[in-house]
Amino acid sequence: MGIGSVTERLSAVFDTNVFVSALLSRNPTSPTQELLRRWLADEFTLLISQALLIELVEKLQARGVSQQQVHELLIAISRLAEWVEVPAEALLPVVVNDPDDDHVLACAVAGQADYLVTYDPHFDILRGSHRGVRITKALPFLWAIRGDSRPVDGDPTGRA
Repeated sequence: MGIGSVTERLSAVFDTNVFVSALLSRNPTSPTQELLRRWLADEFTLLISQALLIELVEKLQARGVSQQQVHELLIAISRLAEWVEVPAEALLPVVVNDPDDDHVLACAVAGQADYLVTYDPHFDILRGSHRGVRITKALPFLWAIRGDSRPVDGDPTGRA
């Protein structure tokens, strides 16, 4: 890095399915597990809201994630994540097929996130971005964190 240059710190909101994928994966090289490790190593800022946290706990418990893992994740979130207050006017019905997704999107927009990372196909209607937030899967965000943005099958969003 040269004199006077500034490295921009990326910020992201993870949809609950990213956390579920990371905690249930048996593959230590999975993109979601690597993203969690990189977040814990303070390589980017994770944004979270109260509504997103409530949904996260519900989804983790419903998928059978151990209480120990849920507890450890909640401790990490409380210490390391940046909390976003989502004003009521920010919660607009955008993702019609799943209103819970609007909470995820509102957190990303209110927190001015660079990325919203999700595997949820309901977000596909937004075609990869919404109000300045890039919507992508885990692997393209991982490439951005690594500084190695390789497209999958010619699709730079990783949606292929």
